[in-house]
Amino acid sequence: MFRSVAITGFIAVIAGIILHFAISKPKFDDVFGKDRGLRVLDPLRLVVFFKTLLFVEQKWSLVGVLRKLVFLLAILCFVVLVITGFTPMIFSGKSITGWWLMIHATFAPIFAACVAALAVLWADKNRLDKNYWPWLNRALLRQPKSMTPPEKYELGLKISFWAILVLSLPMILSAILGTFPLFGTYWQGILLQIHRYSTLLLSLFAIIYLYLAAMTEMNRIAAK
Repeated sequence: MFRSVAITGFIAVIAGIILHFAISKPKFDDVFGKDRGLRVLDPLRLVVFFKTLLFVEQKWSLVGVLRKLVFLLAILCFVVLVITGFTPMIFSGKSITGWWLMIHATFAPIFAACVAALAVLWADKNRLDKNYWPWLNRALLRQPKSMTPPEKYELGLKISFWAILVLSLPMILSAILGTFPLFGTYWQGILLQIHRYSTLLLSLFAIIYLYLAAMTEMNRIAAK
């Protein structure tokens, strides 16, 4: 069951990203330059753009450098955890064992620490304090705290950010509680399912967040 849900989820998110990317028609000329050769390589240039992580705002303050280093480490751990956690399940239908499990267990606490650090460093930046839904503000008689108009994809980024933080709680707690002999076989199975599905949802939101962050940076470069 989980294998089918995971495959469907990843395919749906990736297909949605590809469709959105094709519809949004990013301005490659403004980002990569009008004089570039072999424009057929633009998708490859985009991959390089993603890998350079230019969409992470760099500030040469101590907090800015720390924020970026933690973000990069979180991405590294996320990639390793997704590969080790989902590859055996998707391709063989089996739970992770052996070296897969050892690598997964090594990077998991580092990722948990990074998520906790990012929650502290980025919580204020991701407050939902702008006029995102005018109709909802009118219905609730709510006055936005910030009068600055939201940027494109800003709401999606913030929702994804908070979804990642919320989903990280059941993901981490289910993994920790499952290591102690506190529950019987039935509840161990429940904890495993909670860990699997919360990890899947967190992974999907993380992919969406990275895509929207990259698109935001492309729009900023194109607007200069």
